[in-house]
Amino acid sequence: MSDEFDAVVERVRERVEPDAAERERLDRVAEDLHERARAAIADLPVDAEVIQVGSTARDTWLAGDRDIDLFVSFPADVSRDDLESYGLDVGHAVLPQGHEEYAEHPYVKGTDDGFDVDLVPCYAVEDAAEIQSAVDRTPFHTEYLEDRIDESLAGDVRVAKQFLTGIGVYGSDLRTRGFSGYLTELLVHEYGGFRAFVEAAAEWHPPVELDPEGHAQATFDDPLVVIDPTDPERNVAAVCSTEAVASLQHHARQLLANPSEEHFFASAPDPLDEQAVSEAFEARGTEPVALRFDAPDIVDDQLYPQLDRSLDGLVGELNRRGFDVLRAAAWADETAVLFAELEVSERPCVERHEGPPVHVREHAEGFYEAYADADPQPDGAYGPFIDGDRYVVERPREFERAADLLQSDTIFDVALGAHVESELESGYAVHSGEEIGTLADEFGVALARYLDPRP
Repeated sequence: MSDEFDAVVERVRERVEPDAAERERLDRVAEDLHERARAAIADLPVDAEVIQVGSTARDTWLAGDRDIDLFVSFPADVSRDDLESYGLDVGHAVLPQGHEEYAEHPYVKGTDDGFDVDLVPCYAVEDAAEIQSAVDRTPFHTEYLEDRIDESLAGDVRVAKQFLTGIGVYGSDLRTRGFSGYLTELLVHEYGGFRAFVEAAAEWHPPVELDPEGHAQATFDDPLVVIDPTDPERNVAAVCSTEAVASLQHHARQLLANPSEEHFFASAPDPLDEQAVSEAFEARGTEPVALRFDAPDIVDDQLYPQLDRSLDGLVGELNRRGFDVLRAAAWADETAVLFAELEVSERPCVERHEGPPVHVREHAEGFYEAYADADPQPDGAYGPFIDGDRYVVERPREFERAADLLQSDTIFDVALGAHVESELESGYAVHSGEEIGTLADEFGVALARYLDPRP
């Protein structure tokens, strides 16, 4: 198996390593960007330094990647307002067709000769523990790893990044909630190579804690903890979800048991059409329901946490109403969807409502009188009566069908993301039963993954 594993890794390594022409092109574009940034800085009333960071700076980028990250490092005594203003001035000068995005502070994102370029201002601090902005620690990451990742280990890092990409957990964005490039590099360095990393991951028993520099000062409540060697108060793996860690473990075991390039280069499933979606849920005997609305015009790192919060609120309400959610998902493209698959499609006209035990006199009497003295009694109401030691009433159910609930203002009583709520207030569509197939026009691939779930 060792020879087979090594052969697979070597073939992957050859596929993901940039060739000489690609390296030359990146170096040429990066140097041109540096020169333009330095020229823009010369027009400012303060001095600053241009630093290339990220995988292209550490030679751990994958063939075909087109990302260049440049930081403009300003003196620590520059005000925050000036940092942002000067940073945007440089960014727009270097990338005149670029646009502004916002992380902790605004920066300019654009393209140059086919490369995606981020130009980000930061503070030049002496130590990562003295950062004034979250991005200030990034240059320290590059400096730390430059001296520790040689050419051979860089090849193993590229293989690891491709493996994590292939299994769907590469990326620290809040949609993926997986492994960042820096985290991947630290893990490969910590274990001494790709194979050792995979073998270790296959045996992890979360919570897993790694501390490359032996800081051991802070405690974290995460499934994977990797103390930042440049900042002992930070867990580099904080964004990694429990599912991402478990998925890595599963696929690490699969790769070790059956080495194959398929683990590294997964392809998206063919999209399902409307008929296939409708037939699939009919065969499952469940009730699919969905809210569909215009996707909020915000960046993904804002959008997906809001979709997750909104989905959790909706699922909680459906469960409280007795519709028993089997599984749920949220998707976004031009429109956004909050989707739930229900085990129960319809509830009876009445529902049981229990009061306090009879012996809890004050509360019990209040419950009894509220219902016994109701005038008029709601149609279809029964009680109050005693069942065991409690007062009970059977009252008309507000929503017998989940679709009716979703079409009501009740959805605005659940916890929703702010931008999601605004879009819902502007209008939304409810799909249920056979109508769910209409989602396939935009989300055929997502529905294919949903109906054929894999680790």
